[in-house]
Amino acid sequence: MAIDISDAPPPTDTRQPVLQVRDLGVDFYVDGTWYPAAAGINYDVRPGEVLAIVGESGSGKTQSSMALMGLLPPNGRARGSAVIGDRELIGMPAHKLRRIRGKEIAMIFQEPMTALNPVFTIGFQIVETLRTHFEMGPAEARVRALELLRLVEIPNPETRIDAYPHQLSGGQRQRAMIAQALACDPKLLIADEPTTALDVTVQAEILKLMRDLRSRIDSGIVLITHDMGVVADMADTMIVMKDGKVVEQGEARQLFANPQHPYTIKLLDAVPHLGRSTEAQKAEDAAQSGTTATPVADAPAVTTSDRAVVLEAKQMVIEYPGRRRTPAFRAVDGVDLTIRAGEVVGLVGESGSGKTTIGRAVVGLLPVTSGTLRIVGQDMVGASNKDLKPLRTKVGIVFQDPGSSLNPRLPIGESIAEPLLLHRGLKGAEMSRAVETLLDQVELPRAMRNRYPHELSGGQRQRVGIARSLALEPQLLVADEPTSALDVSVQATVLALFQDLQREHGFACLFISHDLAVVEMLADRIAVMHNGKLVEVGETAQVVNHPKDPYTQRLLAAVPVPDPAAQQARREARDALLEAQRDELERDELVKAHDAENIDAHDITDVDNERMTGRGF
Repeated sequence: MAIDISDAPPPTDTRQPVLQVRDLGVDFYVDGTWYPAAAGINYDVRPGEVLAIVGESGSGKTQSSMALMGLLPPNGRARGSAVIGDRELIGMPAHKLRRIRGKEIAMIFQEPMTALNPVFTIGFQIVETLRTHFEMGPAEARVRALELLRLVEIPNPETRIDAYPHQLSGGQRQRAMIAQALACDPKLLIADEPTTALDVTVQAEILKLMRDLRSRIDSGIVLITHDMGVVADMADTMIVMKDGKVVEQGEARQLFANPQHPYTIKLLDAVPHLGRSTEAQKAEDAAQSGTTATPVADAPAVTTSDRAVVLEAKQMVIEYPGRRRTPAFRAVDGVDLTIRAGEVVGLVGESGSGKTTIGRAVVGLLPVTSGTLRIVGQDMVGASNKDLKPLRTKVGIVFQDPGSSLNPRLPIGESIAEPLLLHRGLKGAEMSRAVETLLDQVELPRAMRNRYPHELSGGQRQRVGIARSLALEPQLLVADEPTSALDVSVQATVLALFQDLQREHGFACLFISHDLAVVEMLADRIAVMHNGKLVEVGETAQVVNHPKDPYTQRLLAAVPVPDPAAQQARREARDALLEAQRDELERDELVKAHDAENIDAHDITDVDNERMTGRGF
């Protein structure tokens, strides 16, 4: 029986560290002055240890790790000491660093689309890494590349190995980059937000893969993240950074259980916790049970059924047309979904499940192939651009990446005002007042209206995106992963703002996300998608606490929680659930084989007995 070393106690101090960092600092030269981005950082990473560096954007966690590999921009400099083995990394010549990068120190970058070369296939890039550091022929390197792609569970690796980065989904690109980083079995792995773009089920598998790496070759791992659930699942020790300095440092379990610094306490309090809102609702229901005779669970159903339907889909099918020999791809298959006025429905699922496709069809950016889809009374099947123009004032959308959805050449005030000009013809003082009102509603200073998107932080840009989507007071809002790229404290602020705006404006919302803790906080109902089909729809409390579909059970079991002890129990429960579902699937296949080939029923019983005793598994 394999032992999960992630649950073992932290490494003792008797082992020689893989990496020793002393008084590390990073500065950037801007307008004739050196500005510090990080200062006074000290830590050791030992074999088999995971050190998590946490903090918000701008805290210096990424730049301090880039300095270890000599990847700072030309205007940056590193000072202090960073020793791997017996070699000093700070100040090492570039030609010597190239021999270490990839082989002894590997890095998983946060943005796979910018880290991977767009003109080479992912297989070529993995093969190049292998052949750079090892004496290996092309055929042998390709076989190893296929092994790595299977290891990170890329679908159809035999085909995907010849795909270019733009032909893969975000999660698949991240997995390809992780495969490249693991190619040479490095002694030290620096993972910069390695699971930000991944679904919770894929994230769980990637974290399991990283745990296997440190047990298989005793690698040390520096994990840079703002996801405290991932930290609770992986980290032995933990560093909390703020404004370029370490504010708290120690064992992960101790810091989660008893944080000392106010910033650490604030950071942990801002993390959405799966089950937290349900527990709060239960407490509230229990407190009110003595003052009302009507069950609380029955009240919302009566109220919701009286509201107008703003979105209605019946047997909706959406296909991407085929080209040449490539057949059409059915992204959404027979979906039934209803959203009423003032209701928030969370649409969750993995990458490629079809949830974003539905969101784009709702706002008229994709055609519906068959079935029906009615949005605020407008039939979307076969609708022309002329038919859809009036709908633009009734439906808004908040995109996942506000940086790319806002026009970089327009000040944010003009971006917010654009819908008002095009659809309502507002001009002059009237438009100015409307823009200022919207800025007030999303809690941005009015003076920011003259700033450009690149001058704002990620959270501020997302607020601009929300203000723009609410400019025409839509009846339905589609929010596509609006907080996935934000720090936890900024995310908490944006989510609280979103809840306030939803109560104030009363719009219906289709909230698309892979973060079930966020969906639980906001949604009245949850709809779960898998492979283009809607596998489960229900009230939030029912789906979170009593999921019916096996896929929903796996999805919920994969969500990490920011509590090391609770996360360890959840991980063990998830492993047991996956094993039980795997056993049930194997039994079903045996039963089908028995029916088809008339196999003796005793064979199936023997397999069950072996499974019970653990023989052969």
